[in-house]
Amino acid sequence: MQYSSIFWWTVLWLIFWGVTGGIITRRIYLRKDLDTSNATLGGSVIGAAFGPVGLVPLWWKSPEISRAMIALSSLVVIGIIAAAFANADPENNCVSNGSFVASQITNGLIIGIIYGLMALGLTLIFGILGIVSFAHGAFYMIGGMLVYHIVVVWFPGTHPLIGVLGACAFTFALGATFERLFLTPMYDNRVERPIEYGILVTFGLSFTLTYLVAALAGFNPVKVKRFFDFPRIRLPDSSDPWLIKTSRGNMELFDTVSISNPRFVAAMLSILVLLALLYFLHRTWTGKGLRAVSQDRDAAAIAGINPNRMNMLAFALGSMVAALSGAVLVQAFSWLPIVGQIPEMRSFVIVVLGGLGSLPGAFVGGILVGLVEAAGTGCVPNPQKASSYIPAYGMMILVLMLLLRPMGLFGRKFASGAHGKF
Repeated sequence: MQYSSIFWWTVLWLIFWGVTGGIITRRIYLRKDLDTSNATLGGSVIGAAFGPVGLVPLWWKSPEISRAMIALSSLVVIGIIAAAFANADPENNCVSNGSFVASQITNGLIIGIIYGLMALGLTLIFGILGIVSFAHGAFYMIGGMLVYHIVVVWFPGTHPLIGVLGACAFTFALGATFERLFLTPMYDNRVERPIEYGILVTFGLSFTLTYLVAALAGFNPVKVKRFFDFPRIRLPDSSDPWLIKTSRGNMELFDTVSISNPRFVAAMLSILVLLALLYFLHRTWTGKGLRAVSQDRDAAAIAGINPNRMNMLAFALGSMVAALSGAVLVQAFSWLPIVGQIPEMRSFVIVVLGGLGSLPGAFVGGILVGLVEAAGTGCVPNPQKASSYIPAYGMMILVLMLLLRPMGLFGRKFASGAHGKF
């Protein structure tokens, strides 16, 4: 009971100095006519990490608050919370079981990479078109459904990667067709309120696709066998003379880290897709055209780039990436026509966290959300409560980010007619 009270007093201390630092630091920087883009977030984490010891020098000298300062202070805050939690509940698996902690961190990184892949598509669409696609979850669902029907129903025995390629091709064509038919009026001044129109028409697409698939495929859950098997390797055992041993004779060099095969494969494919997308955007003329439109549409048009064609390509690519994230995850989860709703909401959180229009921000945001969810679910003793709390962690991150830095971690002010910078 004593340790529990210490934990909550520690949390209150962090909240008090975090709120104080965020409010006062911004006011001081405004009064001195300094850059306030990181003032609220930086003041909050520095206040929570170091209290008045860190805030007084910050307010007095008012240096430029860098991302390195924010990252260091954030690590200190995490360390304080971890130490207080360890004292409050020393028997918790997050405190007493190192192998469990390693598994949670590993799985958090893996699922975070997959989250980042889906958020990449949403960021790509917003960065070019300036709209938030509410059909993103539907494309995610269709990607998994197509892989199942290609490798199980239509062409049994086909390798799942063939199904993934088929899902990518179909959703790319579907996204391009939809953009030409329904989003083009936004650019031709045929719609008075284009932002609202974009939201409504993509929501209508999501509704149509979800219930069309439900009518055609039914609501029975489906799943695809895992794409690859892990190679069989010999693990160390007690007969190996090079193992490091403790004074009690227990081997400590290797602990058991549990990694899900389907999630691991999905994460590796996600990294390959990210690298391919970055190469496309930075090394090809078409990709450079997309980046130019994302930075300044008018200047890109003057340079001979067709913004409308880039709009079509961006929506098609974003839809395909969403479908790809579903296609690689259908081996890990049971698939239903409504399976895309929760990942879609999680993608919105990740995009806001990383910064609207920022591809690196989307990927980093996905990893952060994955790690927070892994820590939250692992440290809650009741497994049922832990799983029910998963959506809440993303919402907590979203609220904190909107309060401390609304533009996101990698967000920035955009040029006229632009919505992001890749």
